Amino acid sequence: MKPHLQTTVFTLLAAGKSQHEIARITQIDRNTIRGLAQQLATEQSTSPGVATGPVNQIPPPWPPGPSRHSTSACEPHRGFITAQLQLRRNFTAIYQDLVDQFGFSAGYNSVKRFAGTLIGKEPAQFDRLEFAPGEEVQVDYGEGALTLYPGTDRYRKPRLFVCTLRYSRRSFRRVVWKSSQETWARLHEQAWRYFGGTVVAMWFSIT
Repeated sequence: MKPHLQTTVFTLLAAGKSQHEIARITQIDRNTIRGLAQQLATEQSTSPGVATGPVNQIPPPWPPGPSRHSTSACEPHRGFITAQLQLRRNFTAIYQDLVDQFGFSAGYNSVKRFAGTLIGKEPAQFDRLEFAPGEEVQVDYGEGALTLYPGTDRYRKPRLFVCTLRYSRRSFRRVVWKSSQETWARLHEQAWRYFGGTVVAMWFSIT
């Protein structure tokens, strides 16, 4: 008989169910149930006060023990390693300094693993640029996608001019089909007038 069926019979017997009722529930022969009942009675008589089950029942697994966290050999040098990483130094240079300056005896891989965890926790660094009104503009000038040239059935790539104030992010945009130094200068003149500036001031600022 399979172990789980034996466990079911033992459980029903312990709950006070009759052999006839157990046979009806489990569809197991009554002679088999009678033999299991005798086995259970024998075990209870030899071990009073101790709950028993089938002989071949698999015991429950042991609960997992507490995990052991080993301390890295680099932990005493956390401050030094962090400072070197902020200076954008590579792992090899940091390892060599640990050996030379602190007599570090662990291997390079220990430094690599430890420094890698520090880099993973380091927030992304960025610089926020702030500008006063009218202090600076950003100019983007490049080639666009193929577009139907006005008045023809041919496609050409226009030039795109975008001038953006760094403070307010207000932009001046133009599309031109012919590029030259004169076109470049006139686009700046148009952008300057669009923003309310004077052309003279612009020329002094870019020469």
